Amino acid sequence: MPLILTEEQTMLKEAADGFLNENAPIAHLRALRDSRNTDGISRDLWKAFGEMGFAGVIIPEEHGGTGLGAVEAGVVAEALGRTLTPSPFMGSGVLSAKVLIDSGSAEQQAAWLPRIAAGEAILSLAVDEGAKHRPSAIATTAERSGNGFRLNGAKGFVLDGHVADALIVAARTDDGLTLFLVDPKTAGVEIERTVMVDAHNAARVTLTDVEVDADAVIGAVDGGEGLLEGALNLGRACAAASLNGAGDQAFQLTLEYLRTRKQFGKLIGEFQALQHRSAHLFTEIELARAAVLGALQRLDAGREDAGLAVSVAKAKAGRVAELAVQEAVQMHGGVGMTDAFDVGLFMKRVRVLNELLGDTGFHTERLARAKGF
Repeated sequence: MPLILTEEQTMLKEAADGFLNENAPIAHLRALRDSRNTDGISRDLWKAFGEMGFAGVIIPEEHGGTGLGAVEAGVVAEALGRTLTPSPFMGSGVLSAKVLIDSGSAEQQAAWLPRIAAGEAILSLAVDEGAKHRPSAIATTAERSGNGFRLNGAKGFVLDGHVADALIVAARTDDGLTLFLVDPKTAGVEIERTVMVDAHNAARVTLTDVEVDADAVIGAVDGGEGLLEGALNLGRACAAASLNGAGDQAFQLTLEYLRTRKQFGKLIGEFQALQHRSAHLFTEIELARAAVLGALQRLDAGREDAGLAVSVAKAKAGRVAELAVQEAVQMHGGVGMTDAFDVGLFMKRVRVLNELLGDTGFHTERLARAKGF
């Protein structure tokens, strides 16, 4: 399959870029940060996201979504990376929506998918527990209790968990993992907002003897591992797309600076050393974009190698975006590290996105193990 967007996907890209540039530019992030907004996101913007069809991009039409695929979700994620917009899209429109689409009961789907698609509800997937992404090391437990289960454990890096209307919690049961739909107002659930270095939002969630009914189970008991992996792979690919967006936008800001900043009576963009570095970065960004699009296409095609392609994409996009923001700061000189310039914000966002759902080390090790090393 050609590694280019179709005409329809290009139209979606233009719509998402245009909407976010007009309604949620970087000034939007600064305003939320500087006002110490208690939510850290704009619910009005999330509602508008639903009206534009972005929030429900992967949700089937019968549940109010647009019924598109992974590539389209990646297009929206890349647009969010360009403007650094704090949004529940990753936690709700990608990770949680994917879980419910794949294995949610009819009641669970009817209750939540239309509300996600409309931008009226925020859901969060609670997986990670330590300093690094390790879904194989989940220690949160779910023991049978009466008519349901009792959950105990702690989660970190729960995207927008402090404003979630529901949590999807991964817990260890007798013979595997099980996913549970948990009301954050349930007794024993404690949620602490953690404002991250990039002014985006996550939360720590502590579960102490949290009682849930059997109908809170998503899919089958002990059958959550494959379900979780499917959602994580889509999320990882979308995180890689956001890395592409952030890295490319930092590069564009740098090119503009090179075209306008003068030293020694010349535009600094005329210096051959900076031209060489810019050319190298351009080629790296294009390679990362191809890797991410290829992974998203494989997810849509349901190919067996999709998971490995996602790891290639996440690792490559992470390294390239890191290079892009480092070069942006260096080519801007000392002012690049001041808050008056946006490139420092991109550096912080890339650092967080690199950690989200597995850093470069996690994904290169995943590839190595899959290849027998």
